[in-house]
Amino acid sequence: MPEGHTLHGLAKLHHKRFAGGQVRISSPQGRFADGAARLDRQVLTRAEAWGKHLLHHYDSGLVLHIHLGLYGKFTESPFPLGEPVGQVRMRLIGGGRTGAVFGTDLRGPTACEILLDPEVTALTDRLGPDPLRKDADPDRAWQRIRRSQRPIGALLMDQKVLAGVGNVYRAEILFRHGISPDRPGTLLAYEEWQAIWADLVDLMKIGVRRGVMVVVRPDDDHGAPSYAADRPRTYVYRRAGAPCRLCSTPVLHAVMEARNLFWCPTCQPD
Repeated sequence: MPEGHTLHGLAKLHHKRFAGGQVRISSPQGRFADGAARLDRQVLTRAEAWGKHLLHHYDSGLVLHIHLGLYGKFTESPFPLGEPVGQVRMRLIGGGRTGAVFGTDLRGPTACEILLDPEVTALTDRLGPDPLRKDADPDRAWQRIRRSQRPIGALLMDQKVLAGVGNVYRAEILFRHGISPDRPGTLLAYEEWQAIWADLVDLMKIGVRRGVMVVVRPDDDHGAPSYAADRPRTYVYRRAGAPCRLCSTPVLHAVMEARNLFWCPTCQPD
């Protein structure tokens, strides 16, 4: 599932390309036909992200809410677009303030729906602070973490606690700070939380800027290749059984609350 930096990158791109101009919206697949008809020919005023949610705001007051989930994906294309290929839930075409015309096709999202302002407020009120938002209050997350007996590895993935962090950032941020994923939230020190938050802000901004998650410090960025050819190296994510990049202890793997977890038992002791 795409993590928060991906949605913020899409929001920035869509705002740049489409905001300020009238857009054409259709649903070649048909599953969003009614919603597309309501939004077609409206002016997109702004695009933003909150955690893993993308929000397109229109001059009518309607808001398009998209959650990509596991399989959702935008395909960005120059104009004119060809015939839709595959199950295109939504096609958006517009020019925005730049005058250049662009198009994008959305396939396979978990959510593609129209919300009104009260529904948007209800959605964002359910989410924890997002490290990539200027209005984020990290103490909101801290108040939930400090009172919870759940392991910090689970709390960081809970979107009600912290919005936008997924499996990669969870595993890597805990490694970078030498914290066991099994440590209960009640045993995390406030100074540790402040350091985690500040690091997430920095790393996720890099993710938006570069389009990939860069989590290994430059001095450690050598040795065994990444788990995938098109991804930067990681310390522990998807490296089960491989030697830790710092201490050579085999990286461990477990399942925590139905999600794969990776950590180094030496660098992240209980």
